[in-house]
Amino acid sequence: MKYKKYFIVIILLVLFGTQVAAATEPIPITLSGDMDKVIFDGKWTYLQEWKESSLNTLSYNDGTLIQLRTAHQNNFIYVLVDAVSLTHFNKGSDTAMVCFDQNNNKSAIPHANEYCFVAVLEGKSSFALEGNSMLGMNGHFKKIPNPEGFIGIGGISDENDRYSDVPHQNYEFRIPTDLVGRSDSYGFYLTVYDAHDNKFYSWPQYTDPTTVFDIPSPHLWGSIISPDKSLPEFQLPTLALIPAFLITLYLTRFRNKI
Repeated sequence: MKYKKYFIVIILLVLFGTQVAAATEPIPITLSGDMDKVIFDGKWTYLQEWKESSLNTLSYNDGTLIQLRTAHQNNFIYVLVDAVSLTHFNKGSDTAMVCFDQNNNKSAIPHANEYCFVAVLEGKSSFALEGNSMLGMNGHFKKIPNPEGFIGIGGISDENDRYSDVPHQNYEFRIPTDLVGRSDSYGFYLTVYDAHDNKFYSWPQYTDPTTVFDIPSPHLWGSIISPDKSLPEFQLPTLALIPAFLITLYLTRFRNKI
């Protein structure tokens, strides 16, 4: 009977988490032709740099604002975390992390196709995490070698920032779709750690991490979607096959009429 009660509690927690995640508005991501021009230095390098991307303003109870911009182009997803209100700097301690789940199936325990990416404020290295770890202390995620093409960098804004002239934390990411997969609906999680106040700012906001590696279960993540289904993008070999397919179809029908 005792174990039955525990089982019921676990089921209720999972169902509650799923309902809350479903109630969170998904973040839209847009196709951009300018993301390959981004200069990864942890800030808006020039005024138009991140203009061709989706914008979501995240606001928190203490007045903190974070401008989240997302886009995709070819084999990469691009994310800018413009932490407008975070104006104190602890280099090597302040961090931002973004997580993706290709299947967006809101699983209770992360699988091997769920990844998180960490950028450190003016740190020398960024790193990637993969699910399906046997250890629960890091939310069942483990560190893996940085995938080819991945970039994660944190920096301090300057006069080119579109939201504030006051220097503040910024984080830029380039995530390879060859790793996270191509999908028009990902599970998505974001957290920013401000070491000065020892606070975490996450999306969805009902998550409450206590350390940088306290990653909530994917069933508590929100979603990032491609409203026009432009993600996943066709790769060039696939595109090259389309004209050949249409020509073959036409010739087949033409011969059948002769």
